[in-house]
Amino acid sequence: MAENFFTENPDLQFRLDQLDLSQVVEIMEDGYRYHAQYPAAPRNYADARDNFRLLLTVLGEICAARVAPRAAAADQEGARFQDGRVSYAAATQEALNLFRQAELMGAFLSWEHGGLNLPGTICRMMIEMVSRAEAGLMAVFGLQEIAATIEEFGSEEMKARLLPRFARGEVTGAMVLTEPDAGSDLGGVQTRATLRAEPGEADGVWRLNGVKRFITNGCADVLLVLARTEPDSKDARGLSLFLVEADETVHIRRLEHKLGIRSSPTCEIQFSDTPAQLIGKRRLGLIRYAMSMMNGARLGVAAQALGIAEAAYQEAARYAEKRIQFGQPIRAIPAVYRMLLSMRGEIEATRALVCETGRWVDLNKVYEHRLQKGANPDAADRQRQKQADRLASVLTPLVKYYATEMGNRVCYQAIQIHGGAGYMCEFNVERHYRDIRVTSIYEGTSQLQIVACLSGLLSHALDDLLNEWAALDYGAELAGLKGQVADATALFNQCIDRLKGKDERALIDFYAADLADIAVYVINCWLMLRDARLAERKREMARVYIAETLPKIHGKAAVFQTLDPAPLQARELILAESC
Repeated sequence: MAENFFTENPDLQFRLDQLDLSQVVEIMEDGYRYHAQYPAAPRNYADARDNFRLLLTVLGEICAARVAPRAAAADQEGARFQDGRVSYAAATQEALNLFRQAELMGAFLSWEHGGLNLPGTICRMMIEMVSRAEAGLMAVFGLQEIAATIEEFGSEEMKARLLPRFARGEVTGAMVLTEPDAGSDLGGVQTRATLRAEPGEADGVWRLNGVKRFITNGCADVLLVLARTEPDSKDARGLSLFLVEADETVHIRRLEHKLGIRSSPTCEIQFSDTPAQLIGKRRLGLIRYAMSMMNGARLGVAAQALGIAEAAYQEAARYAEKRIQFGQPIRAIPAVYRMLLSMRGEIEATRALVCETGRWVDLNKVYEHRLQKGANPDAADRQRQKQADRLASVLTPLVKYYATEMGNRVCYQAIQIHGGAGYMCEFNVERHYRDIRVTSIYEGTSQLQIVACLSGLLSHALDDLLNEWAALDYGAELAGLKGQVADATALFNQCIDRLKGKDERALIDFYAADLADIAVYVINCWLMLRDARLAERKREMARVYIAETLPKIHGKAAVFQTLDPAPLQARELILAESC
C-alpha cells in the first residue's frame, strides 16, 4: 500500500511540475507583497511552488497512512442520525481532526482570513487525494469551499466573524439548494425568505421557511441557502442567497440511506422562521452567486471522481499482479492488460484536463478580481479575462461530464479485473464502485453538463486554444500523431457546423452528447500529445491513448453525416408502451 498519495504518484507530481500558475499566483499574492505581512506567504513563484509541493506532500501522507486505512470503517459505520442530531463516523471525525492539526482546512481562503491563499487548481489536487483516500470525506472537506463564496460575495461583518473559524476548521459548510420539487430546475425553488421587523429592532430580519432535500453535509454549522425573496416571482430572477448559522430553527428531518459515500451525511432540512443574512444583492442568488458556487463544486466533483478512479485502478493493478490463473499473473493476459492500459490512459488524460480547466478558471477569477479592483482597467487584462471566461465556461461542464463518466467506467473495469472477488465487500473496489456512481449525478447530472457546454461548443469557443496547441513544435517523432490529431480536430469542427446548421432545436439537443464526446476526446488527445514532448513514458502513454481514442472520434463523427431524425419522430410511439 502507498505511504504517500503525492510523492508516490508520478503523474500527479508531473502535473504539478508542468502547471504554470505564475500569472495566477502573482496576482493572488499582489505582486508578492503579502510576504511582508504574512510570513507564510511566498516571496516569488519558485517559493510558491515549493509551498504547494510541501502542502501536497503533507496531505498525501495523511491521506495514505491515516485516512485510507480507515475508509472501510467510515463506510461501514456511516453518518448517524439520532434524536434530531447528525454525527460523523468515528473515522471521518478523526480525519477532520488530522486536517485541522495540519492546518489544511483553510485551503480555499486568503491570507487575510487565516487561509492558505491557494489557487483553485492546487485545491483540486488536494481534493483528488482526499477522495482517493475516502470519497465520503471529500464531501465534507471539499464543501469548505463555500467559505470562498462568503469571502467573495459576503459582507465585511460576515467575513470577519466566520472566515477565520473556517480556516481553523472550527466550522463546516454546506450548499443548501435542492428541494423535493426543484433539483435540476433550481429556478423552481419554493423556500420562502421574508423580511420582518421584530419588536425593538430598527431593521428587519430575514426569516426562511421551507424544506430542502439531498443536502450534502446538511448538518454543517454554516449553510448557504437559496430562497425566494420576490413573492410574485416564479423563476430564477426571484431567488436570493442567504447565510444561515444552524440553530434550533434548522431541523434535520432525516438522513438519506444511500448506495455510496455513506460517511457523508445527506440531509433533509426544514427551516422554520430561521434567521438569515442576505448575501450580496436580492434576485442574484441563483444567476450569480449560486452558479459561481456550483461551478467550483463541479470542478471539485471532477477531482473527486478522478481520485476514486485512481484508487480503483491501484486496487485492480495490485490484484492483477497477485492473482494467478493459467499459471501466470492475470496482468499478463491481453484481455486484462488492455483494460489496465485503458484505465491508466483515461485517468491521466482526465488529470491533465482537470488541471488545464482549473488553470483557466483561476486565470478568469484573478483577472476579474483585478479588473474590479483597478481604477483604470488595462485593455490587455480585459482581453485575457474575456478569453479565460469563455474557456472556463465551456471546459468546466466538459470536465465534470467527462471525469465522472470516466470514473464510472474505471470502477466498472476494476471490478471486472477482480472477477467474482470484486463483487464481495471484502475488496475495496466494491466500495469505489458504489461511491463513484453519485459523481455523475450531483452538482448537475452529466446530461445537464452537456446542455451547459453546448452553446460554447457551437460557437467554436475552443478554436483559439486548439489552434494554439496545434502550432506547437512536436518534433519529427511525434509528427505522425500530430497529423492524426489535427485531422480529428478538423473533423470536430465539421461536426460543429453540421449540427449548428440544423433548424430544429430538438435535433440539436438530441445529438449534443455526441458533440460533447468528440470535443473532450479531441482536447484530451492534444493534452496527451503536449505531454508526449516532455517524457518518454508520456510519449508511449500518448500513443496508447490516441490509438484508443481516434476510432471513437471517427465513430461519433459518423453520426453527424446524417443527424438522423428518426429517434425524435418515433419516440412517442416507442416510449408510450408501458409494462
